[in-house]
Amino acid sequence: MNTLKKVQSKEKKETKKKLTWSQIGIQIKNNWQLYVMVLPVVLYFFIVEYLPMYGVQIAFRDYKITQGITGSKWVGFKHFENFFNAYYFERLITNTLVLNIMNLVCNFPIPIFLAIFLNQVRNDKRKRFIQTTIYVPHFISTVVLAGMLYIFLGPTTGILNHARVALGLGTYDFMAEAEAFRWIYVLSGIWQGAGYGTILYIAGLAGVDPALYEAAEIDGASVWQKIWHIDIPTLIPTAVMVFILDCGKVLSSNTTKTLVLQTTGNISVSDIIGTYTYQIGLNGGQFSYSSAIGLFTNLINLVLILTANKISKKISDVGLF
Repeated sequence: MNTLKKVQSKEKKETKKKLTWSQIGIQIKNNWQLYVMVLPVVLYFFIVEYLPMYGVQIAFRDYKITQGITGSKWVGFKHFENFFNAYYFERLITNTLVLNIMNLVCNFPIPIFLAIFLNQVRNDKRKRFIQTTIYVPHFISTVVLAGMLYIFLGPTTGILNHARVALGLGTYDFMAEAEAFRWIYVLSGIWQGAGYGTILYIAGLAGVDPALYEAAEIDGASVWQKIWHIDIPTLIPTAVMVFILDCGKVLSSNTTKTLVLQTTGNISVSDIIGTYTYQIGLNGGQFSYSSAIGLFTNLINLVLILTANKISKKISDVGLF
């Protein structure tokens, strides 16, 4: 009897599989044009994102270019241990965490406030002008942005120092002071990215039924009440997903920006994991060691994303997956 039940359950599973595969075949046949359109994107991610994962194993090998990946000696977790025992390990982790947490806390809410503000602008021309103005900084390259900061904050040419001198405060070399580096990094990031970050939230607000605003106005709701009871609840799911993704960048900084803003005066706080990896990887030729550091940071970021997503699902029932 038990054998008969097992055979029947196997037949059912096989039937389900056959039906599933047949359904997939029908879907592909009926919508082959869509699959052809998606194919280049799939190939791109497979070639650019997945195939290079084969090279991750050099983090566990003593990689030599002449010997290749598989020919290099397997050393296990040697490079990870060297990084954990490195003299600068504690400073690198601390600087990276402090810089990215400051960046997350200060940068995350600004696009939401801007999107709500833009949603209240009724004049279309004025609204387009404001949007264009706040989007433009996003398209300025990091190197150009750094050059602008050096000019604006310079001790002799900087506009802020001219204002300080006019007030009798004397000059201050912002770019050479460790105390100023983190705020320069964060505030310049807000100026450059906050406007572009509003796109998701503006799209979310555009989907709100106008009847909700009309009903609120009939009930005598003020502008702030409409924002609190309509706009903010609409943006919460999008904001939560963006926050979860941002949590996965806590150990991944903008290395290019940090490098171009780094000076001998602020290196004590600007020396982060990204700059250290760049120096030992590209400049020092220690590819296995730098790969081990990169793999370590990516694993930590993955754990942070999964943790943030799980907490979000429990608290608000909103998550990425």
